Amino acid sequence: MNKKIAVFTGTRAEYGLLYWLIKDIAEDQDLTLQLLVSGMHLSSEFGETYKQIEQDGFKIDEKIEILLSSDSSVGTAKSMGLGVLGFTDALSRMAPDALVILGDRFEALAAAQTAMILRIPILHLHGGEITEGAYDDAIRHAITKLSYLHGTSTDEYRNRVIQLGESPERVRNIGAIGLDHLVRSEFMSVNEIAASLNFDLCRPYFLVTYHPVTLGEEPPVESFEALLGALDEFQDHQVIITYPNADDGGRKIIPVLEAFAKNNPKRVVAIPSLGQKRYLSCVKHAAAIIGNSSSGIIEVPAFDVPTVNIGVRQKGRLAAKSVLHCNATKSDIVDAIQVAVSRAYKDADEKIDNPYGSGDASSQAIDMLKSLDFDPSKPFYDLK
Repeated sequence: MNKKIAVFTGTRAEYGLLYWLIKDIAEDQDLTLQLLVSGMHLSSEFGETYKQIEQDGFKIDEKIEILLSSDSSVGTAKSMGLGVLGFTDALSRMAPDALVILGDRFEALAAAQTAMILRIPILHLHGGEITEGAYDDAIRHAITKLSYLHGTSTDEYRNRVIQLGESPERVRNIGAIGLDHLVRSEFMSVNEIAASLNFDLCRPYFLVTYHPVTLGEEPPVESFEALLGALDEFQDHQVIITYPNADDGGRKIIPVLEAFAKNNPKRVVAIPSLGQKRYLSCVKHAAAIIGNSSSGIIEVPAFDVPTVNIGVRQKGRLAAKSVLHCNATKSDIVDAIQVAVSRAYKDADEKIDNPYGSGDASSQAIDMLKSLDFDPSKPFYDLK
């Protein structure tokens, strides 16, 4: 029996991670792909990245507008309410046999709670992880409890999902799904990246992405300005900087970012979204990745490129030796960048061990979807 598999995406980063799974579902003769697109994808402020999905050859079945022109927790909560309303109608029309959700975004929580009420089983990817500096942490665990199947990125995270009461036979460590790009994607050269950005990359460069911290004492603008001050200490490096996401405080960072690029036109280029292929290509050739994105911890170490992870947003995640943690102060960031560019964190011939898998997550996720036998009254699994 052919199964309809809906995939939810609300951000550029999440879509990039899901790309190969979406493609594999679309090409599987036993599955029918449906795409539910929302959030930042539909915002001109964040680059209207739904267009990239269409350029990749995928048909979007439902577009649900939920973003408000707000930069506050009240606006985020209202966006979630709009999401529940829109996702209810969309999922009722789509009637999928399963819904795939990745991660921990607020719009993903709205989709998950809607699907649970409609008795649509959810395959949740990247559950069981810890990020103590953002409310994403609580959202991720909430989505776990709303979901039926779980594809985690490490054994430790698999154990944590089971600790949350999910039955072990429905929880599989498939690795980080974004690592499928390492074995399946073709990457751009530095010259191709430069041409696509219309920016002359003539020196070593940093790739920078900084998101607001939604829990903890790390004011977004002040912390971001500390990062920019640190970057100014490395004038021999150029900077590719991407916009923050739509969390509380993200919009306050954008004008600071744009002014930094405008004041340094030959050294800095700012872009709302690179797209997954160009982003990973930039990672491959970068001197270091700087900021607080989960990508810097999960995918970047596989390229043997160092990450400077700033502040508390990703606090609690498993991390490779090449991930250098620092406080959100100029002096600490400068010190961490110096270690990164000198490669002093490892021996010259040392191979960095990435704990997040080997790049075969998509096939395992599809196997889970095909073997799905849904019982909406799932029991709570108590640890022995």
